[in-house]
Amino acid sequence: MKFSSRRVLRGIGSFFRFIALSCFLAFAVLPLFWVIITSLKPTEEIFTFPLKYFPSYISLTGYNKLLGFAKFGTYFINSLWISLLAAAGGLIVSVLAGFALSRLRGNFHSRAFLLALYFTQMVPTFILMAPLFFTLSKLHLTNNRLVLAIVYTATTVAFGAIMAKSFFDHIPASIEEAALIDGCDPLNALFRVILPVSLPGLVAIFSFAFVNVWNELFLAVMLMSSDRKMTAPVALNSFISKAGISWDIMSAGIVLALIPTMVIFAFGQKYIVAGLTEGGVKG
Repeated sequence: MKFSSRRVLRGIGSFFRFIALSCFLAFAVLPLFWVIITSLKPTEEIFTFPLKYFPSYISLTGYNKLLGFAKFGTYFINSLWISLLAAAGGLIVSVLAGFALSRLRGNFHSRAFLLALYFTQMVPTFILMAPLFFTLSKLHLTNNRLVLAIVYTATTVAFGAIMAKSFFDHIPASIEEAALIDGCDPLNALFRVILPVSLPGLVAIFSFAFVNVWNELFLAVMLMSSDRKMTAPVALNSFISKAGISWDIMSAGIVLALIPTMVIFAFGQKYIVAGLTEGGVKG
């Protein structure tokens, strides 16, 4: 009887967990579903009442306007190039900084530097926007995609270095010592021995840096003035005007803007999860 009661309680608990997770999934998926459906609706059906949850026929008018008149393809390529460059640069600097902080842990200067990195995560980005714009304007470095990528790299390094240090802390020092005995210097040991073991952490750092840069709006609006150099978030923001919002074009742009992040997390999911949960090999 006691065993049967426990089974009943476990069954009830599983049922309520299933209901809660189903509600959460619906809450998370419904906005994405609605954006995709809106992007495929004919313009006249977007504002119909009562609402039509499915279009009477598939219309690609929003995508045609987006890629033709709105030239979203140019902005998409700008964002992709800047995001990849910034994420790659941030990964390189983060790995070097994280490795140094990990191997010098306990040193006063490394602890002070790590504390400074934590402090930078508490400073809102908009506080730095005015002095950054003033400095780059004086140096005539605004409206430059490479400069914007470098600025984004700087914004991703602190969080990336903290992640890299945490990951390197869990890698046994004996692996590095064996490489040093075989004739490697510390830098060669890092690239030839430590980094191959650290692949999940590297993918996690790169993925989060890429997503943060891809979604960033304010720095791109502030530093880019040329229309052909705009990024995708700036282009999406430009579809909002005093006359209203072009919902078909906006929805189509959101769907296309979601593709790179979905691809990264789809192909790198197992590495990202391993990098966030395991932190490296166990000693």
